[in-house]
This record gives sequence, structure tokens and C-alpha cells, in this order.
Amino acid sequence: MGALALVAAGIVFGLGALGAGIGNGLIVGRALEGISRQPELRGVLQSTMFIGIGLVEAMPIITLVLAFIFLGKA
Repeated sequence: MGALALVAAGIVFGLGALGAGIGNGLIVGRALEGISRQPELRGVLQSTMFIGIGLVEAMPIITLVLAFIFLGKA
């Protein structure tokens, strides 16, 4: 049972980090695209981008907590 909990913790945290990396890349890419199209909206787009990144970064923190829960079961 302990080995399965370790594998589950690794999968949960790995997929959470992967999802956050993809999400951050999409957010920053779209923000840069918007800034290049309308430079006068740079401030608004940049602040919205940072809020979005903060929300996306909550996912790895939640998956880290889940990984620790699985490790506690090991």
C-alpha cells in the first residue's frame, strides 16, 4: 500500500505542475499578443495577466497538499 501512495503523490504533483506550466504559458502568451496588438492597454492587460497567473498557481499548491495527504497514507 505504501508504494502506491508514493506513486499517487508523484503523479498528482507532477500533473498539477504540468497543468500550471501550460496555463501560465497560455496566459503570458495571450497577454503579450494583446499588448503587441494594442500597446496602450499594456497596464490593464499586465495586471489582468498577473491576477490570472496567481489563480493558476493555486493549482500546484493544492496538488502539493494532496501529495502530502497521500504521503501521510504511506
